[in-house]
Amino acid sequence: MSIRSISDFIQRHALLLVVVVAVGLRLGIFFAFPGVFRFDDSNAIHGSEAYDTYARNLLATGVYGRTPGVPDAVIPPLYSYALAGVYALFGRASLTVALFHTALDVLCMVFLYHTARKLLPLSRLIGLLAVLGYALYPYLIFQNLTLIDTPFFMVLLFGFVLCMVLLRERPHFDRGAWALAVVGGVLLGLSLLTRALLPLLALLVALWFVFRVGWWQTVARLLPVAVVGLLVVLPWIVRNFSVYQAFVPTALNFGDNFYQGSSVYTIPYFRAGYDVQWVPPPPLQADDHLSLAASQERFQAGLTYLRTYPEQIPDLLWTKFLVYWSIDIAPRLNPVEGQVPRLDYHGNVIAEDNGGALELGGLPPGDPVGAYSTPLFDQIGRTVHRFYWGGLFLLGLLGIVVTAKQWRGVSLLWFIQISMTVMYVVFHPSTRYRVPTDPYWFIFSAAALVWLWERWQARRSG
Repeated sequence: MSIRSISDFIQRHALLLVVVVAVGLRLGIFFAFPGVFRFDDSNAIHGSEAYDTYARNLLATGVYGRTPGVPDAVIPPLYSYALAGVYALFGRASLTVALFHTALDVLCMVFLYHTARKLLPLSRLIGLLAVLGYALYPYLIFQNLTLIDTPFFMVLLFGFVLCMVLLRERPHFDRGAWALAVVGGVLLGLSLLTRALLPLLALLVALWFVFRVGWWQTVARLLPVAVVGLLVVLPWIVRNFSVYQAFVPTALNFGDNFYQGSSVYTIPYFRAGYDVQWVPPPPLQADDHLSLAASQERFQAGLTYLRTYPEQIPDLLWTKFLVYWSIDIAPRLNPVEGQVPRLDYHGNVIAEDNGGALELGGLPPGDPVGAYSTPLFDQIGRTVHRFYWGGLFLLGLLGIVVTAKQWRGVSLLWFIQISMTVMYVVFHPSTRYRVPTDPYWFIFSAAALVWLWERWQARRSG
């Protein structure tokens, strides 16, 4: 095979080659760090043990609940249902989960590539570079190999975005447009059952449609999306009403998330470098801390803080904004191992005042969170992340400028970042909540690289 034929093969199959590299890299890292990812051997689940518990209980009892046989809606259900399906087909194994998540990553990469090509026409290279940035992204590789809902949410988000891009491009609302609207609505509804984050993005997508097709076509094309999305969520709403005798659209964790992001502890915890999942819970009258009443009390506690200290709101929002867009991994610090066991998610970790500096201890020996204070994560991992994400972040800022003339298309990428930033600043931010949309930022990074390359080539030839 000649060099020319090899070059032609690489150009024709560049996306496939990037995907192969991505899959190989993920599997290599999975097997290289068995103590981190092989939860079936270590019994230490990195990510979220709750999803595993719900999935196993669902298989054992047929009931979605943290307590076997007792229905609840403490966290959104769809990822646990998907995980239960994977367990039922292939068994409960860390390798099975890693392969499932890697397959979802591959789908996201394909969706990202075609989204970039549609938004920035005639630039296949930008799409490939954005996918390469995703494929090699250390933090996202780690997170998506753990037992977490991130890759599942991402595939729904990326699929929804691509459907909306294709739907806006249809010259007429024909049979193909109907199919895209229905698929987009299904993906929107399913995303709400995974992480209830897309309503604001859906509204901004409508504005993005107006830029090109006008108000009437926007309503005609997106109304079916909204109706189908509602129909997908409706059975879960009805189920929750039968459980709680109240309207619970997705899950009860809205109270936790809002209180943790809006309490007297939020600013000092974030500024000390800790995640606010460890803040002390408010006094509760509800006996069951996982009940709807307890979630409502936490939500009211957050509102009470905002009403009591309105002068702190600008500082609170700015602090959370900086955490969300941090170049470093947020949180910067994690609790360390101690003698007091961590009982639940709601924060019984001991806070100690060490000369005015907030320190958290109280993890039991062997708790997975303790691993994040080891040199592998705390020194090597953070340093790699700073250079990787920091470099692509700065390139992305340049990319926003150089693609500004194409604003009618690329403004969708702005809206993705704006909507997610607003959602997490309202509740509470961290790096793991931002990274699902980082690949869309990489489209701007790739556009900047191509622009710099073209300028360098022009200068050389001039």
